[in-house]
Amino acid sequence: MATATRMFLADPTLGRLVTWLRLLGYDTAYARSAAEPELIRRARADGRILLTRNTRLARRRVLPPHLLVTSDDFRAQLRQVLDACIGDAPLRLLARCVRCNTLLDTIDRAAACRHVPDYVCQTQTSFARCPQCARIYWPATHVERMRAELRRLGVRGS
Repeated sequence: MATATRMFLADPTLGRLVTWLRLLGYDTAYARSAAEPELIRRARADGRILLTRNTRLARRRVLPPHLLVTSDDFRAQLRQVLDACIGDAPLRLLARCVRCNTLLDTIDRAAACRHVPDYVCQTQTSFARCPQCARIYWPATHVERMRAELRRLGVRGS
């Protein structure tokens, strides 16, 4: 099911997967409380691949492109989505806000230092900000832990 779109809509059971897909740079909307008809409508209207763990929903005859996610473990879920929908497409690590899914803007260190703890300002040199929610990001030790997790999963480019 590899597709050029690579935009996703995840059902309410896939919150952790949503975070990881956003960390990898994929436009992933999260329907925290949408009912089945709304999920289908939104996926179709936005041209997104519907990710669901709902077997009843996945059995419907008329669905937009979709993937029935078979595991409850986020690592297996991520591996399944990468294999089925993304393949060898390049990753854009840390390009999206994990909170609101917006593409991040690079900001200069001086601007970031007005909003982050002093220690972060003293130890980091590159920063990004979400233009939607104003959350500021920087590459700290969590980035290496994320890359290590991706390497364990066999994700290319991590």
